[in-house]
Amino acid sequence: GFLYYVVTSCEFNSSKLNDIEFTESYYYNKLEIVRFSSSVGKYVGYTEFGIRNAESWNNGPEVITRGGEKERYCFPNVGIDVESALTKS
Repeated sequence: GFLYYVVTSCEFNSSKLNDIEFTESYYYNKLEIVRFSSSVGKYVGYTEFGIRNAESWNNGPEVITRGGEKERYCFPNVGIDVESALTKS
């Protein structure tokens, strides 16, 4: 069979909200095919199939909904992650 999965992450090195980057990567058989990054602001394809999807998604409502994910998904969790890391160090 084939393996398809999506990985969503928030990457940050400080508690400054401007330094946070939201990424959503789409994988097929362990190969990344498409990625959305909040710092780029659009989908980027890495394979022929991924490039076609990225072009389609960048022209549709998907890119608009992903743009707000940094605020919705990352910002509320930054304080929790920083607090947890500081208490363990």
